[in-house]
Amino acid sequence: MEQVKKLVETITKGIQEKKGSNIIIADLSDIEGSVCRYFVICQGNSPSQVEAITDSVEETARVEAGEKPVHVVGLTNAYWVAMDYTDVMVHIFLPEARTYYNLENLWEDAKLTHVPDID
Repeated sequence: MEQVKKLVETITKGIQEKKGSNIIIADLSDIEGSVCRYFVICQGNSPSQVEAITDSVEETARVEAGEKPVHVVGLTNAYWVAMDYTDVMVHIFLPEARTYYNLENLWEDAKLTHVPDID
């Protein structure tokens, strides 16, 4: 479990390095039938920023936590990128996609942690 928390912290750092904003960590570990233990949700303001955040998360997680995503989807149009780290799913949205899919409220029993934006 400690390794998973370190991965979440590392992913968050990767997001912040590219000025990803509105970061929310959803703890799904107590929810029966959830697909993973954590969702890390954030947004970028343009497709190129979404791509940069994705690259930064991948690099930071590899270097600092020794983890690689099992699967990355959505880079073609960078509207919504999902990165699967088995126990942690990372969702990087453009603002309108994030509002539309509203993942934070999909798992209403999840404990949500809001990470302050870094200016």
